[in-house]
Amino acid sequence: MFDLFSDIFTYRDNALARIDPRAKLAIALAALVAVVTAERIVLPLCVFGLCLGTVVGLRIPAKLIAVRLAAPLSIVAVLVVLQTFLTGATPIFAFTLAGWEFTAKAEGLRQGMLLGARVLGAVSVVFLLSVVTPAHRIFQALRWFRLSRNWLEIAVLMYRYIFVLMESAADLAAAQKLRLGYTTKGRALRSFTALAGATIVHSLEQAERTHNAMRLRGYRGVMPFGPLPALGRRDRMILAFCLAGIASARLLEWGAGR
Repeated sequence: MFDLFSDIFTYRDNALARIDPRAKLAIALAALVAVVTAERIVLPLCVFGLCLGTVVGLRIPAKLIAVRLAAPLSIVAVLVVLQTFLTGATPIFAFTLAGWEFTAKAEGLRQGMLLGARVLGAVSVVFLLSVVTPAHRIFQALRWFRLSRNWLEIAVLMYRYIFVLMESAADLAAAQKLRLGYTTKGRALRSFTALAGATIVHSLEQAERTHNAMRLRGYRGVMPFGPLPALGRRDRMILAFCLAGIASARLLEWGAGR
């Protein structure tokens, strides 16, 4: 869980970390739009390779990369398999399993690979953004882009207290293990159910304590966000160059498909 949610690496000093968060957010959004609307797998895979190579170049631990990409890779595998066997008409091969005949189709394989490439490209963009930009800087940038203040307040509180709930759940699970709560499958199921219920109750209690604490500190329904200075010349140049590169790549990909 620490590897999955930790943003400790965002505080390293490097060229990407020094770019204004608004520029990085705009570049990431443009890259996501280009990847999601791509009509061939080349562009999403190139974005995936570029982002992954950058993450490796930033010396992010391989374990963290594997944990972050494990769920997306499993989704990609499911998409490719389902599309291959459920979509299309041109057969590639067939086999029988438990009396059921399964036929892989060329059109479904291409569609599944495209969807999988889009997922990998989009996830890699978000992953790279998350390892070079602290969460509070992203929230500041979103506020500068006039995102709803209410949604931002919820996101900030969720991000802050998810770690509190994780720590509480870890403590409860450790206590259950000490009491042999996971020695058998039946005990493990009962322990996990109790853990889930206790975590929900604790979250409600924590929400009430947090609200009371915020009220005592002057909260009246509006959470202040610090202002951001105007974009510097270097950041504007980086933003313009990256947006032009993304647009050019998307237009080339669109033209190649015609």
